[in-house]
Amino acid sequence: MTSKFTIQQVAEATGLSIHALRYYEKVGLLAPIKRASNGHRQYSAEDIVWLEFLVRLRETGMPIQKVQAFADLVRQHPDQVTQRRVLLENHREQVKQHLEELTNHLQVIDLKISHYKHLETIGESDHNCIFWKHYLENALDDQVNE
Repeated sequence: MTSKFTIQQVAEATGLSIHALRYYEKVGLLAPIKRASNGHRQYSAEDIVWLEFLVRLRETGMPIQKVQAFADLVRQHPDQVTQRRVLLENHREQVKQHLEELTNHLQVIDLKISHYKHLETIGESDHNCIFWKHYLENALDDQVNE
């Protein structure tokens, strides 16, 4: 016997709102969901797994139009994986680039924290950010030369 889940249960399992679940079905990200005799949606475990993957795509910055294209490829060409793989590879590169940018931002934040710790140690304040620019340039030069 297959398990059936209510829209509320699926919302809780996936972190999506009930409104988002209805929207995903409306725009074709989900295949039409089976209905009980009373008209209530009955989701399957497979629906939940699919939604969890879609959430991962969205949370990694894939635009809804690309997610829709991926979902269309899955449904319209179930035996063809090349286009899906290429779409995911392109997305993966964008995610990697974003991670690199975030890593660079994190390094600057870490340097600012180190700068503040240094100022606390020597008992000085940071009333002029020009000194921060000098500190940042020196710290980045030190990292490059290591």
